[in-house]
Amino acid sequence: MKLLRVGKRGHEIVAALDKNNKIRNLSSHIEDLNPDTINSKLISELKKINLDTLPVIQSTERIGSCISRPGDFLAIGLNYKAHAEATKSKLPDEPILFNKSTGCILGPNDPIIKPRESLKLDYEAEVGIVIGMG
Repeated sequence: MKLLRVGKRGHEIVAALDKNNKIRNLSSHIEDLNPDTINSKLISELKKINLDTLPVIQSTERIGSCISRPGDFLAIGLNYKAHAEATKSKLPDEPILFNKSTGCILGPNDPIIKPRESLKLDYEAEVGIVIGMG
């Protein structure tokens, strides 16, 4: 099941893509996707829903960030040899740890906001969320 949040920034509702890639409104089943609501029980319950019975949301509606109120993101820099080589960097002797500000999380088509004091941006976008049980 492909879950997403759609709507104006700060007012997104939960939706899902059906088998025909139509966006279906899930707001009658879940208020939001956030650390308090996302869990395996929720996913099991959502899988029982016949998406074809839910209202269609226009595909022109803005797609927001995948979750609201995310926790801290900790990342590891130059964590594989090809990445170090591509950036012409030396492989680190110890892990390079850094955080990604949760305030920088945007929807896939949202404009990127550069703070006035910033000299440059790191354009990488590699955050992904997989929910499942192995």
